[in-house]
Amino acid sequence: MKKLIFFITILIQHNLFAQTLTLRGRITSKEEPVINASIKISGTDKGTISDANGDFQLDKLKEGPHHLIISAVGYQPKKQTVIVNTDSKSINIILEEDNFGLSEVVVTGTMKEMSRSASPIPVEIITPQLFKKNPTPSLFDAIGMVNGVQPQLNCNVCNTGDIHINGMEGPYTMILIDGMPIVSALSTVYGLSGIPNSMVERIEVVKGPASSLYGSEAMGGIINVITKNPDHAPLLSADVFGTYWGEISADAAIKLSAKKSSGLLGLNYFNYRNRIDKNKDNFTDLTLQNRISVFNKWSFHRQDNKLASLAARYVYEDRWGGEMNWNKSFRGSDIVYGESIYTNRAELIGLYQLPTREKIYTQYSYNWHKQDSWYGNTNYDAIQHVGFIQSYWDKEFGKHHNFLLGASFRFTQYDDNTPATASEDGLSNRPSKTPLPGIFIQDEWKIDQKNTLLGGYRFDYDQHHGKIHSPRVAYKLSPNERNTLRASFGTGFRVVNLFTEDHAALTGARKVIIEEELNPERSLNSNLNYVLKVPTENVFMGFDATAFYSFFSNKIVGDFDSNPNEIIYQNLNGHAITKGISLNTDFAFAFPLKVLAGVSYMDVFLKEENDQGELTKVRQLHAPKWSGTFVGSYSFPNKWSADLTGNWYGPMRLPVLHDDFRPEYSPWFLIANIQLNKKLNNGLEFYGGLKNLLNFIPKNPIMRPFDPFDRNIEDPVNNPHGYTFDPSYNYASLQGIRGFIGVRYNLFKQ
Repeated sequence: MKKLIFFITILIQHNLFAQTLTLRGRITSKEEPVINASIKISGTDKGTISDANGDFQLDKLKEGPHHLIISAVGYQPKKQTVIVNTDSKSINIILEEDNFGLSEVVVTGTMKEMSRSASPIPVEIITPQLFKKNPTPSLFDAIGMVNGVQPQLNCNVCNTGDIHINGMEGPYTMILIDGMPIVSALSTVYGLSGIPNSMVERIEVVKGPASSLYGSEAMGGIINVITKNPDHAPLLSADVFGTYWGEISADAAIKLSAKKSSGLLGLNYFNYRNRIDKNKDNFTDLTLQNRISVFNKWSFHRQDNKLASLAARYVYEDRWGGEMNWNKSFRGSDIVYGESIYTNRAELIGLYQLPTREKIYTQYSYNWHKQDSWYGNTNYDAIQHVGFIQSYWDKEFGKHHNFLLGASFRFTQYDDNTPATASEDGLSNRPSKTPLPGIFIQDEWKIDQKNTLLGGYRFDYDQHHGKIHSPRVAYKLSPNERNTLRASFGTGFRVVNLFTEDHAALTGARKVIIEEELNPERSLNSNLNYVLKVPTENVFMGFDATAFYSFFSNKIVGDFDSNPNEIIYQNLNGHAITKGISLNTDFAFAFPLKVLAGVSYMDVFLKEENDQGELTKVRQLHAPKWSGTFVGSYSFPNKWSADLTGNWYGPMRLPVLHDDFRPEYSPWFLIANIQLNKKLNNGLEFYGGLKNLLNFIPKNPIMRPFDPFDRNIEDPVNNPHGYTFDPSYNYASLQGIRGFIGVRYNLFKQ
């Protein structure tokens, strides 16, 4: 009997000690609730996020001390230890504003989650709070709020484009979703179109090469779209706005729940069907579009808080631009000119953490892209499959070394109806199949509290180009909280992707010519970054300056000048250089005014041998020497606010024809926008304003719009210079001033 009583007593004590408890609390700042603050328990994967009232709850906690890490965009991170027991009461955590935005959590630079200020790689962040100050129908447009990042339209008829980082064209920019490469040549065009803004937590931008971790396409920089964790997302969010031109953009996301999992279902819809021709050239000023995108993400709850997620996205778009009397019966004909593009794109993204004591992750993605396009009477029909998988081991050795070891494999299959995938005799079709295996290693050595050294190396093997080595090294010095110096050096590479080289030509209504077997581009890169914080009595100031330099060999260039109807692609017989400096500033005044401003100076050019064997300097197309951004926000009483945003550009070289009467360089111009915003207590938010306040519109964007099929170019009287139809003279949108109005709604669990 005594043994039985003893056993029961031990069992009761075990259950008491093993019981799980709940911790509740509220996050505030200046007596206002902090929404979407991240609350994590140090050393575990357990965490949650604060709701619309700043409240949070952590369940299934063991009794005893827990070390909390609290962070939120715009606030200084905080560490706090709490004792959890049966008598625990709700706690109140107060955050201090971060006037310099240097402490947000980032993952892109090193594949590891860390505070932005601790990262040895400089990372810039766009939050929903920032890009909502100038609402756009897609992230492709919103990304232009980052200094040195330029969404560039390449055709005045179909309005397709790509994203330039530090003057480097779209093929050099890699798009990630939740850290997973969407490795596809058109990802900078379609990878950022159709992602519901309501599902975006933040966007991280790394300028400069990251080939040592991410391989090809990461030669110029990375744009990482971080979507919301379904566990912490609002129950419902929506954003709908329209413009006076007739554009309608609708964006919504809903939280889903299932057994041992939670999900987000997002929908993005954009429609524009209003034919406008304000410059009277008989061509649509803005491409007509009908786009729908569905995004579904699931997070699975596993034992020991191991990570597992799965996301899928589908995008369909029907866009066309052309002569005002064009309709689909003229598609592919030479009667009325139009450029019509049907796009179908599907993506699958997944993450799985192995159920082991070690932190071993497997990521995988697949994307399928089908494009059916007509550029006048020129057809471009292409399909691309890209599969990607990588596994990596995240290991800490002692207190000073954070180690990463991984392997990846990418397989690309591409087929189209052009000579690019034809057999050598031209009699049969031969799809391109490109396997690309690679391994990578990285070690982050925290020498002491002030010094951090990062070393990385990647090895890839391409069946055509052989061995490709990509090392990099980075160093961070933080003598105090106000000063941070970062320096990095590395190499980058880009293998040939026919989907990029071929499609870029067609968007300008020119025939593509590939004169030789293209070799992979290689680059040597260096970067120096300095961050300074200067607090004063009346204003907090932040300065972020970066100097960059890249040297390219085997650069793939398009010759627009030899033949007005062709783009001839070949490896550069010489070298190319991208260099410059950028400065970002942040001012937060004692009164409710905040100003962000940035300026960049770039010198992007190539040097190629001429017929005499001399190196001649040629400036990069669409790469202005000077550019900048600015955001000014003022908060009024009763939750009113006003935002002034803008982008300005200096002269950039444009693709002109022989003896073109249009200037080879664009003028200085500014695109400014203003918005007035009102927030209500029930989660509703109304906004409206004007875009392109100065009504800037490029002149003569299309050469010979009255003869798009070049029927009369041989007329020596009316066309003495032999001009041909060309819509590629583009440096800004043809939309003038326009008003917009919209509404947002967020519903959190009460």
